[in-house]
Amino acid sequence: MNRKLKENLIIRLMRVTTYFTVFVVGWIVLDIVIKGLPVISWEFIFTAPRNGGTAGGIWPAIVGTFYLVFGTIVIALPLGTGAAIYLSEYAKQTRFTRIIRLAIVTLAGVPSIVFGLFGLGMFVLFFNFGTSILAGNLTLACMILPTIIVSSEEALRAVPKGLREASLALGATKWQTILKNVLPYSLPGMLTGAILGVGRVAGETAPILLTVAAFFLPRLPGSVFDQVMALPYHLFILATQHHEIELVRPLQYGTALVLIALVLGINLIAIFLRIHFRKKYKW
Repeated sequence: MNRKLKENLIIRLMRVTTYFTVFVVGWIVLDIVIKGLPVISWEFIFTAPRNGGTAGGIWPAIVGTFYLVFGTIVIALPLGTGAAIYLSEYAKQTRFTRIIRLAIVTLAGVPSIVFGLFGLGMFVLFFNFGTSILAGNLTLACMILPTIIVSSEEALRAVPKGLREASLALGATKWQTILKNVLPYSLPGMLTGAILGVGRVAGETAPILLTVAAFFLPRLPGSVFDQVMALPYHLFILATQHHEIELVRPLQYGTALVLIALVLGINLIAIFLRIHFRKKYKW
């Protein structure tokens, strides 16, 4: 078999694999849309659950998911960006920094249930935050920090050194150089990490199961120390743990459709921001 034939075979194999993956994902999404769309209504979206979750809507779960996503990004994004700036711009390339980078990459592959157990032990029990929004936000922030740090550091390193050298040559301080010349051009890459983090936060069940989520809580939280409902956990209970699984089957598909739409909407906002900054800061 000659080289060109091998290359064509590999390309065709990758094409078939890609088409098959898209087909499977499309089939799943189409099934959710077909079975979930009839459930979607004003009452389903904007009312609280009733009768142990067998009736009513999912408004508290939607609000709770927004609280978890927003709070997690507020905590994780500054910490992740700051750590990336330090590792990329200030830290010397020593054995210690190499160990830190290895630890960050390793943490990015840790299963979410491990972060949930960590959050339970650290934030719920040790710091005595209880099962609360604050404990859930801190746990989820720890979970997505490695992704944000790695993507942000790569984005910072992609900015040409010439921009830094020119700024320093004109008399700017190192921080002014980073703030005015490096960060604006690395924002699109940083937002990529934020997009991945948002998608993971909105769809995770294991960490919030142990730190914040409640299945039936038909009221909105009053403070960061309250429990909340969340769409992933609500869907998990409806699909696997509810005592009337067949009765709530339509609600499962409706909740799944809302969750997909929510994640898609948040990701689209982040993607549009990335495109905007990419057009604004070209180099």
